[in-house]
Amino acid sequence: MTEVITASTIIKRFGHKQVLRKLDFSVQQGEFVAFLGPNGAGKTTFLRILSSLSKPNYGIVKIAGFVLPTQAASVRQKLGVVSHQPLLYGDLSAEENLNFYAKLYGVIDRSERISQILKMVGLEKRRRDLVRTFSRGMQQRLAIGRSIIHDPEVLLLDEPHTGLDQDASNMLDEILTRVATQGRTVVMTSHDLPRVANLASRFDVLARGKIMGSIQASDLPKHGLLSFYESVINQNEVKNEI
Repeated sequence: MTEVITASTIIKRFGHKQVLRKLDFSVQQGEFVAFLGPNGAGKTTFLRILSSLSKPNYGIVKIAGFVLPTQAASVRQKLGVVSHQPLLYGDLSAEENLNFYAKLYGVIDRSERISQILKMVGLEKRRRDLVRTFSRGMQQRLAIGRSIIHDPEVLLLDEPHTGLDQDASNMLDEILTRVATQGRTVVMTSHDLPRVANLASRFDVLARGKIMGSIQASDLPKHGLLSFYESVINQNEVKNEI
């Protein structure tokens, strides 16, 4: 299979603090990778580097054949990004928000594409309502729609379930599953292990600035993802004590 994302020897510092320490990471086309780790491990920092919003101090990142940061404009055409902020305009309707981003990305047949997206995220009946009247869950669904309006190859999601209630989280899972089955490559950070266990095809554990463990969903141990995660974290803590 084709490697869509390759990151080699990534180092990122903030002042004297080194957050990422020669991190290596690669994703095959169509994989759904859950990026796990404790607070402060560097998950969001790394996702910001992949999304071209931040530059590493050292290392090479390639996405869909393009190199960051020198070819950032080309990379952004291949990416859909969902962060902690929905990046939507509250005084515009759902339809107007999608139309704005569709124009930005040069989407052909915008009207048809917008209708497809609204149907996918379950907001057809609210298409003309202002986004500021939406619940957090509805805004997050629309944010997913915004991120895939231009049919990107790669979807990057940073804790997309944050602040959602159970019903909204379940609906978001359905959308993510649908998006993933369309052949997109997905990288998602999360603290919710039980939830991502049913979504991702691969799990990478980041600790102390490096990927300390990686496993395919089909290879998870009998006791599941939590058992694997705790094993990786505990082994890393022991190594640092020696």
